[in-house]
Amino acid sequence: MFDGYVWRIIHRYKLNMFNFFKKGQKSKVYKIQGMHCESCAVMLESDLEEAGINAKCSYPRQTLEVDESADISQVKEIVLKSGYEI
Repeated sequence: MFDGYVWRIIHRYKLNMFNFFKKGQKSKVYKIQGMHCESCAVMLESDLEEAGINAKCSYPRQTLEVDESADISQVKEIVLKSGYEI
C-alpha cells in the first residue's frame, strides 16, 4: 500500500496535468522561505488543501500561488504552522 506521502505526490502531479486555476480566475503569488525539497512544497499544498484553500506551490521557484479570494491571514497562519516563512 502507498503511504500518505506517495499519495500526495501522485495527487500533485495529477493536478499539474490540468490547468489548476480556471481561466480568468485571479491568483496571488507569494515567496516562501524554508522549503528544502519538492516534498516540502507537496506537504504545504496538502495542508492548505485540507483547509479548503486552492494553492499551487513551487519548490524550484520558492513560491506559493493561491486563489485571490483566499483569506491571506489563514494562508499565512498555515504556512507558519507548517514551518515556513511567507
